[in-house]
Amino acid sequence: MACLALTGGARALDSGPSAPATSSKVGIFYYPWFATPAHDGHFAHWHTGPGLAPPRLASGFYPARGTYSSADALVVDAQMREIAGAGVGTVITSWWGRGSLEDDRLPGLLAAADRWGLAVAAHLEPYAGRTVASTEVDIAYLRAQGISDFYVWSSLALPDAEWAALNGRLEGVRTFANTNLPGRAAAGGFDGLYTYDVLLFRGILFPRLCGQARSLGLLCAPSVGPGYDARRATADQRVRSRKDGATYDSMWRGAIRAGADIVTVTSYNEWHEGTQIEPARGCGPGWECYDGAWGLRGRAAETAYLDRTAYWAGRLSR
Repeated sequence: MACLALTGGARALDSGPSAPATSSKVGIFYYPWFATPAHDGHFAHWHTGPGLAPPRLASGFYPARGTYSSADALVVDAQMREIAGAGVGTVITSWWGRGSLEDDRLPGLLAAADRWGLAVAAHLEPYAGRTVASTEVDIAYLRAQGISDFYVWSSLALPDAEWAALNGRLEGVRTFANTNLPGRAAAGGFDGLYTYDVLLFRGILFPRLCGQARSLGLLCAPSVGPGYDARRATADQRVRSRKDGATYDSMWRGAIRAGADIVTVTSYNEWHEGTQIEPARGCGPGWECYDGAWGLRGRAAETAYLDRTAYWAGRLSR
């Protein structure tokens, strides 16, 4: 499969008709790490690696708005409008520590989210040197900016006893462990758990997972996603097909059947792993598209996954 050269130019997208009411029971993982030469002086996270001339897109899909900068206020505002239009209530933003690119872009994201009535949660990533103690400082820092929900990626890599001590001290916030083992989340004193991984975990597993979580007094926030394909960006050759939207539907059905407290969507724009539901261009030489999803093609298919999210968010809120 041929690669597609980057253009570095984003175009605006119309989010369509007026947005439905957003649901506090739906969150979506969001990545504010993209950069382009036109806006930032360089590409970040769009390319497959250094030394490529020209750089090639690190995804099997191509964004409908073109390659964009996550520091572009117009782009971020349009993305927040799309997310709100899909009925999602919370943007769970990737955060890699104080002074990181994602931290620098947080104020702009918070402002844009607020304009569209969205809450912002933090996806606390495993930055170099992260400890439970440093996480406590991070939570205090982010809490001061109005963030009260924290999803801790790779939480099981740090001691349960230390997490339990921290979570016992925290007030006014909720923490979620990244695990499919409710016992570990409970041992760490977390408020809930989420799975994130949509390659390994299937919707059929969610009723049992959430049942176990509830028995331990935990919130259950399983993660649903459209599929997975990281071959263009990584050495991972595993693929979970989108099956024209059937994969996404099956995960949502599992989450609703499980009585999930929160449904977390993986993801709005993780283009590297092919889990994105952000609009993608139609098919062409060297890249995939959403054509065929729920019978849609062309421009109608570009927003198919956002539109379907609005449908499921509405079902969840009934």
